[in-house]
Amino acid sequence: MTEVALLGIRHHGPGSARAVAAALTQWQPDAVLIEGPPEADDIVHLAAGKDLVPPVALLAHAVDDPARAAFWPYAEFSPEWVAIRHGVEHGLPVHFIDLPAGYGFEPLTGADGTGGAGGPAADPLALLAEAAGYDDPERWWEDVIEHRAPGEDALAPFAAVAEAMGALRAEGLGESRRDRLREAHMRQRIRAARRAGHRRIAVVCGAFHVPALAAMPTVAHDRALLAELPKKVRADITWIPWTHRRLSQSTGYGAGVQSPGWYHHLFTTTGDPVPRWLTRAAELLRAEDHPVSSAHVIEAVRLAETLAVLRGRPLAGLTETLDAVRAVLCEGSEVALELVRDRLVVGDELGEVPDAAPTVPLQRDLARLQRSLRLKPAAAPRDLDLDLRQDTDAARSRLLHRLRLLGIEWGVPARSSVASTGTFRESWRLCWQPEFSVRIAEAAQWGTTVEEAAGNKAVGTARAAGELAELTGLVETCLLAGLSDALPAVMRVLTDCAALDTDVAHLAGALPALVRALRYGDVRGTDHGALAEAAAGLAERVCVGLPPACVGLDAESAAAMRVRIDEVHGAIGLLASAGGGTADPAADADGPGTPGGPEAAEGAPDRVGPAGLADRWAAALRSLAAREPSGGPATGAPGLLRGRAVRLLLDDGRLDSEQAGRRLRLVLSVASAPADAAGWVEGFLTGGGALLLHDPRLLALLDEWLTGVSGEVFTDVLPLLRRTFAGLEAGVRTTIGGRVAAGPLGAPPAASETAGELDRERAEAAVPVVALLLGVRPRIPRQTTGRDT
Repeated sequence: MTEVALLGIRHHGPGSARAVAAALTQWQPDAVLIEGPPEADDIVHLAAGKDLVPPVALLAHAVDDPARAAFWPYAEFSPEWVAIRHGVEHGLPVHFIDLPAGYGFEPLTGADGTGGAGGPAADPLALLAEAAGYDDPERWWEDVIEHRAPGEDALAPFAAVAEAMGALRAEGLGESRRDRLREAHMRQRIRAARRAGHRRIAVVCGAFHVPALAAMPTVAHDRALLAELPKKVRADITWIPWTHRRLSQSTGYGAGVQSPGWYHHLFTTTGDPVPRWLTRAAELLRAEDHPVSSAHVIEAVRLAETLAVLRGRPLAGLTETLDAVRAVLCEGSEVALELVRDRLVVGDELGEVPDAAPTVPLQRDLARLQRSLRLKPAAAPRDLDLDLRQDTDAARSRLLHRLRLLGIEWGVPARSSVASTGTFRESWRLCWQPEFSVRIAEAAQWGTTVEEAAGNKAVGTARAAGELAELTGLVETCLLAGLSDALPAVMRVLTDCAALDTDVAHLAGALPALVRALRYGDVRGTDHGALAEAAAGLAERVCVGLPPACVGLDAESAAAMRVRIDEVHGAIGLLASAGGGTADPAADADGPGTPGGPEAAEGAPDRVGPAGLADRWAAALRSLAAREPSGGPATGAPGLLRGRAVRLLLDDGRLDSEQAGRRLRLVLSVASAPADAAGWVEGFLTGGGALLLHDPRLLALLDEWLTGVSGEVFTDVLPLLRRTFAGLEAGVRTTIGGRVAAGPLGAPPAASETAGELDRERAEAAVPVVALLLGVRPRIPRQTTGRDT
């Protein structure tokens, strides 16, 4: 006669895990059946060694479409993991009895398109907690299960839970069609274990399923249910590392466990867990420079226990413990409490998987690179500074860039903690996420190694790209990732696309990324001849097409074009300096008919070397600055862009302050529309208003125009002016306001008062201190006398 022990558990519950361990030890089954995908039967033996360290998860994905995946996560405190370990350590057959993973990638809906539940399924724990007078199902479960040690009869708690679940299901608790199919398959697997000759079978499953497994219908009934299943998808399955933080998420691939770090502590700690946990909290806070002593810990323990008594709980739970931490250890600080929640209540524990676990070749190559480059995956975020002049750091950089190209954001660029602006240094923020295993399986279609997969993905992305800026960004990524084999193919696509694209905005948006890529050639040893030629060609086309492309733009398009003009200005500066070009003084003349006038921008030769790019760009800016709207806004360039062009020419020394003042005086005259003038001022002052302080004449012109604007017009231009001056530095705004309030801006500055006599004795007393600060030997100057003279 076969005996079956149905151990109904709550997934990821430490109390259930302890109860399962006690029940299996007492009952001594000869087979263990666990709720989970049957495809994992072939890899469950890996749990016997010490290399499979929880938290881990079973990952199943469709062979033909790895993006269709499902996870079954297990922590050390998961009852299923306890059952797995008991089975493999005692040499027992361990089988998973849920529906195969091939049925889990699509929703199993009923004929009406719903899950067949007739409404949303209720939470059984919430119903039981409400019946017991609790308003929080988590607190009820902690009091009833988590805080109670197994008694003499280890099977008694499971019988009580089964009775409660049976009563709920008898009352018509919503059951989905998927639940009925799963339970039919579980019953079939139990029958198969009986036929295999097992006499004592332990079944570990969710408590909700226990009543359906206890009342065995006929075999024909279950076969008829399972005949409704759709065609099974062929799937592969393996073990992958998991994290406590992922367990705490209730959406996506999470399990909805709100406090995995706390549950891990409850399961692994013998005796009273509260004092030990509060000691860990104190250590964490002290490490973050919070003044916490042993007296704080003692008082916090007392407070947690007192709160549990006042609230009628058998032991202090997480709520009481956190209240004690907030009041005593954190002294009411929510910031410090959030640190405890993040590090201890949730935690960043990351599991480990043995090399023998099935993986795709791409995953094995990545693991090899991680070992050789000493980059161990970790769930906790950490910063990594790389010096690209070192071979190991350069290889790390290439790996991280290649993974980003494959959609695996293990590392993201971060602001460097080292004060350096050189291109030889990179900073990254590393954080490994469990779902990267799915993305690795998806990326396996591109190749068997990281380099091969990234190169093939780059070529495929280039051929499918629709915009020029996307291609230039891809070229930059290929250069950073060291994909020399893929770069020529991407460059061919870029050249063809650039030849067909006539939109100046697209060309301007594509140029900066291409020029940035040239900067990395010296450090990474890349041949960038083709890049330089393509960048120079784009730059020339932008110089020729920019002025007419800016005519008639609306406010939104003008703002976007201003950003592109700034980016192109910096890119051409880098490109010209890389080519050794210098400015042509003859091109700086201001006026029509000269080499620097508008005709030079639109009628220049087709191709010039890098030496002339700066002059070509300056000519384009002068042409843009001269395109005033003579017959309405649609006949000229917006004031925002004209003002920006003048400011860039002024900053480059191609206009002096007198010329800039003359242009400002013209645009602020009564002949110009106030809105256009306000836009011109915004473009002129973008990036810094310190020039108004250095040249009082410009500030006086602006003040004179502003005070002369009528009240109706002032209301219209006020938003533009507020936005303009809000972008200035706080110190500049304060100084401008002070000068305006001091009186007429056109008056010459008042002569400063004559300084008094130098008190040499007091000055010499400070010399040793200043010398000490500067690290030099103090030298007191000798007083000059008439004889010395």
